Amino acid sequence: MTQKIDLRSDTVTKPTPDMLQAMFAASVGDDVYGEDPTVNALEEKAAAMFGMEAGLFCPSGTMTNQIAIKVHTAPLTEVICDITAHIHQYEGGGIAFNSAASTALVHGERGKMTPQQVEAHIRPLENIHFPESRLVALENSCNKGGGSFYTLEEIAAISEVCKRHHLALHLDGARVFNALAASGDAAQDYGLYFDSISVCLSKGLGAPVGSVLLGSKEFIRRARRVRKVLGGGMRQAGYLAAACIYALDNHVARLQEDHRRAKELEQALLQASYVESVMPVETNIVIFKLNESITDAAFVQALASQNILASSFGPQMIRFVTHLDITEQMHQHLLQVLQALSQEQVRV
Repeated sequence: MTQKIDLRSDTVTKPTPDMLQAMFAASVGDDVYGEDPTVNALEEKAAAMFGMEAGLFCPSGTMTNQIAIKVHTAPLTEVICDITAHIHQYEGGGIAFNSAASTALVHGERGKMTPQQVEAHIRPLENIHFPESRLVALENSCNKGGGSFYTLEEIAAISEVCKRHHLALHLDGARVFNALAASGDAAQDYGLYFDSISVCLSKGLGAPVGSVLLGSKEFIRRARRVRKVLGGGMRQAGYLAAACIYALDNHVARLQEDHRRAKELEQALLQASYVESVMPVETNIVIFKLNESITDAAFVQALASQNILASSFGPQMIRFVTHLDITEQMHQHLLQVLQALSQEQVRV
């Protein structure tokens, strides 16, 4: 196949023709003045979907996460999160840089923390040697956990710990719709448990840009000021918001298709001679470990020679991410390539 099959991430998608048409047709204004009708509509729509009062449109999930952390914390306080969490691993040290807060890192199971683990990491207020626990942050689905996800029941149990200890609870919902598609939980119920939610629309839903931060009206009022300071105040952003609205209306149900394909990739890899193990596949992320004789760089190169792009995810670790730009023809070709590859072909 001459066409590239790009499995590096679900961030590589391009707007569909219908999404582009929605963008071209958008009504816009100056969002910093609160006058962009399409941005306002997106913020209201996302907030209603998740049972929250208000929303704030931002360029990226990193920005929505960092704004939330800034609003929830203060210097000398601490964020409790899993050691693999995106806010800790992949946001440039932003918790320290933006909020002057520290992190209490939990060694969860595939990115997921238990209520007991969260409670064990809460600092005693009376001990001045420690920062003050202020915020718990969950990631759903968990990127480095191979797309694992929290169910609503698990979220509720952690929320109860947070409420009992007067801690805020934030959700990094980078792939929250994948988690919801797999769990069958209702998005609106999230508002019962989280104080803030970052909803990313540029991954599985295929919008070109954008995340929405959700919370109470007072929280979003404070968040809007932080967004301005971080340079996230956009002007005629309705063209981008229109793509996000289109994605919410048209691309949620099809996530099951990505999950099916990821599961089929898992089955093919489990039978491959060059694979040592595969993380259990639950959503659209497939992470697998190569045999000791094969490096991740060699495997990525072997795939690239056949116009297949993948991500190295650590020593001998590879990540595939399925998404809406992968057609069924591409998927079947990929399965054939994986089945045909021999250990000798990918060895150093």
